[in-house]
Amino acid sequence: MNPKKIVILTTGGTIVSSGTSSTQLTGYSITDFKVNDLLSQIPELSQFADISIEAVSNIDSSNMTSEIWVRLAQRITTLASYPEIDGFVITHGTDTMEETAFFLSLTVQTSKPIVLTGAMRPATAISADGPINLLNAVRVAVHPEAQDKGPVIVMNDKIFSARDATKSDPTNADTFVSTEFGSLGLISGNRIVFYRNTPYRHTVNSEFQIPQLPLPRVDVVLSHVDADHVFIEASVASGAKGIVHMGTGNGSIHSNSEQALIKATLAGLIIVRGSRTWKGCVVEGLEHWQDAGFIPQGTLSAIKSRILLQVALAHGLDKKNIARVFTEY
Repeated sequence: MNPKKIVILTTGGTIVSSGTSSTQLTGYSITDFKVNDLLSQIPELSQFADISIEAVSNIDSSNMTSEIWVRLAQRITTLASYPEIDGFVITHGTDTMEETAFFLSLTVQTSKPIVLTGAMRPATAISADGPINLLNAVRVAVHPEAQDKGPVIVMNDKIFSARDATKSDPTNADTFVSTEFGSLGLISGNRIVFYRNTPYRHTVNSEFQIPQLPLPRVDVVLSHVDADHVFIEASVASGAKGIVHMGTGNGSIHSNSEQALIKATLAGLIIVRGSRTWKGCVVEGLEHWQDAGFIPQGTLSAIKSRILLQVALAHGLDKKNIARVFTEY
């Protein structure tokens, strides 16, 4: 049997970063290390797939942009139309990996596997995790059960859906978690085990296409003790089309911020009530919040609520349909 053909799309990140010594685990940078150098350390890859590589960007993912998102989505869409291509692996920095994965899940219409992976330790570090993560990502990409899962994140022997994965620790290799739903599967020795699917819409079941640039501006405003109207008004003045208000508890809104958010809705902005807590479900709250048209984010994180709102606004959805998509995606 011929090996499956997997395209590795590179974007940069820790997986191709290097430090000045084998013990430097923070403060490293992208220098002259390339994915090809990483592949040379993993000759076992050829046992699993026929690999080709394309560079999309070479940045620290803290500098990720929607322009790169769109370029990446367009390239995957083109390559996915070729019957000889079986799947994709994207090497990516961990800081914004979950955001890129979720954008792709909303906008790329393919059932072929899309696997994002990266590293928490630079390539020059003792016990660098990039090689094993990349090997496992390719193994997942060629696995028959990876079809129709939508984009997934493979890190530290675990498989997470794009929607639910979040980075939980700034430096630990076991950083990715899915707090409410758990992982989709795991890598255990020679076995890859999938034990659930996400119930939410993605990829071929998504109503969205790759949007035109620029994406509508949507800001995230964090609530806290002594919160007020300043950042909300600044967002409106900056031309935002929506605000995700990252409130306390069940998306609670400080009384000093409330009128500014209501005023923003009257100016045409869509307001999503998120939470600064990192698990659970934000549901309807005070009656006058519903009367003002604020949309609860449900089980999405605030940062992914921003992406969903951007994509929905880019497609011209009205407030009623935006509320709907927050229950479906």
